[in-house]
Amino acid sequence: MRIAMLGAGFIGRFYADALQGYRSKDKVVSIYARREEAAKQFAADYNCAHWTTEMEEAIAHPDVDVVCISLPNHIHEIAVMLCCKHKKAVMTTKPLGRNAEEAKRMLIAVEEAGIFNGYLEDLVYTPKFIKASQSVKEGAIGRVLWAKSRETHPGPHSEWFWDINQAGGGCILDLGCHCIEIARSYIGKDIKPIEVMCWADTQVKPIDAEDHAIGLVKYENGAIGQFEVSWTFRGGLDLRDEVMGTEGTIWINSFLRTGFEMFTTGKGGDYIAEKAESDRGWLFPVGDELNELGYNHMFMDMFNSMEKGEAPKETFYDGYIVNSIIDAAYRSAKSKLWEPVKLDIWRGKTGLTKESHLVEYDAEHYLVKEEMTHYGAKKLILKNKITGKISEQTIN
Repeated sequence: MRIAMLGAGFIGRFYADALQGYRSKDKVVSIYARREEAAKQFAADYNCAHWTTEMEEAIAHPDVDVVCISLPNHIHEIAVMLCCKHKKAVMTTKPLGRNAEEAKRMLIAVEEAGIFNGYLEDLVYTPKFIKASQSVKEGAIGRVLWAKSRETHPGPHSEWFWDINQAGGGCILDLGCHCIEIARSYIGKDIKPIEVMCWADTQVKPIDAEDHAIGLVKYENGAIGQFEVSWTFRGGLDLRDEVMGTEGTIWINSFLRTGFEMFTTGKGGDYIAEKAESDRGWLFPVGDELNELGYNHMFMDMFNSMEKGEAPKETFYDGYIVNSIIDAAYRSAKSKLWEPVKLDIWRGKTGLTKESHLVEYDAEHYLVKEEMTHYGAKKLILKNKITGKISEQTIN
């Protein structure tokens, strides 16, 4: 694939490293940046023949097969519409839009233009998530009841994130988009999100947007997704998932504590890992950052899907659903109430009800719990189907 990269900053460079390294046959051939010096430096660093400060020039370049958007949130829609104009396949960083209306316009535009569209939600492509997700799909933990995802760190790297007009929001939009899609993927992307309860506040940073938030997303089948996000966490980048099912539990620590620990005086310290706050003392480096953050598997899925003429695992539709959930979270943070998720476009299951939690033991009883005691006997806690009385039986 011949790629036009829009954006020569932090995420653009992460993407370029992954794009040109994993399949070893893809190449950034055009780079657009808003500042000439940034475009020139990127072109030099990645051996890119064409650079420009005109976005449409990069997109329309005759050598470009696909456009990768790594720009601030408020420019996503402009870039997407230009891709539609020139019929170029497009992939964009998260979140898709600053709100659901922007996301909806982009979704409709790419589908009407008939172009490939990929939503670059890297954290559902991490090696640990891929393994855990497959285990859930195979029934290893039974019916998913609760999926929780946490992303916290000391705050983003560029000035536009801190401007609510450019970014569209604070840590809910920046980090919650990851966590919501992770939980949604465990619960089932065809299960409709119904309503959201969210607390958010600005606790530390002198900004207009929220820097800390916790939310619950209720799904039509009774499952609950939970997100915890913050720009106030000290100690690095903390990425964790927990999934609870009727038959098991999954815990994942993706970044902060991964089994690699190192102590240094700092005399020779350099870059340790994304959002690391120190280069001395006990540190927690990441062995292969591009891989651990999902970039390699994400772009492999995007390009392999493009070559096969198929939709990737994450599309603009997924970005729209996430934006719609986030909109409900912001409404809830203000109203202090459960707020409905407003979905003008929904392509999943409908009319689901909460699945029964009753487990039949025999004709007269439901099983509440079964356990083996330390003295070798099996204990059963039962509930009478008619009277509701709770009783126990011990089987030696």
